[in-house]
This record gives sequence, structure tokens and C-alpha cells, in this order.
Amino acid sequence: MSITRIEEGPRMSEAVVHNGVVYLAGQVGEAGQSVAEQTATALAEIERLLVLAGSSKAHMLTAMVWLADMADFEEMNSAWDAFVAGVPKPTRATGQSSLADPAWRVEIVVTGAVK
Repeated sequence: MSITRIEEGPRMSEAVVHNGVVYLAGQVGEAGQSVAEQTATALAEIERLLVLAGSSKAHMLTAMVWLADMADFEEMNSAWDAFVAGVPKPTRATGQSSLADPAWRVEIVVTGAVK
């Protein structure tokens, strides 16, 4: 089976497609944005990458959401809920973690199915 790498850089690819499954790298928002804005920015990038990989947000299988502070859970959910409105919901886990850049408040990792 072939492996397709999307937006491959010197360290990692933004997405990898193998055997009908799309694996995305963690996506983050912009430094200085609110948690809701960072979440919306990350989700827009997730949707763009899924489309590039031949998938869509309706084909998400699972998501892992990492928050720098669990106190931001409800604010993150406001953007998440808007993003998944009207599409089948993936499984999801949310946890707290120190992210690679202290300005990032949320990072989201998604796995999806190719259409």
C-alpha cells in the first residue's frame, strides 16, 4: 500500500494518508488569539488538510484536544461545537498538557477516513 505525505517538511508532515486513513499533525492557532480563536484557527487548518487528503470534517474518526489549562475547556468547546454542528461527531478526548510554545493554548490532533 502506498503512503502519501502532505506538506512534508524537514521534521514532519502535516498529514499522512495510508490505507484509507488520514493522520494529521497537531494543529494550533496564532499566538495572541483567545482560546476560542485559536481553536477555530486550528480547526480551519484541520478542515483544509482533510480536504487536501481526500477527506472532510464529516469523515473525522477521532480527535485529541490538548489544552494548556483545563480552565479553557468551555471556551474551546464553543468553537469545537460550532465546527462539528451538522456533521457526524468523531470520538474525542481532551486533556491538559504543556504545549511546545507557551503562547499556544490549544492543540488538536485528528484522524479521519478518506471519502
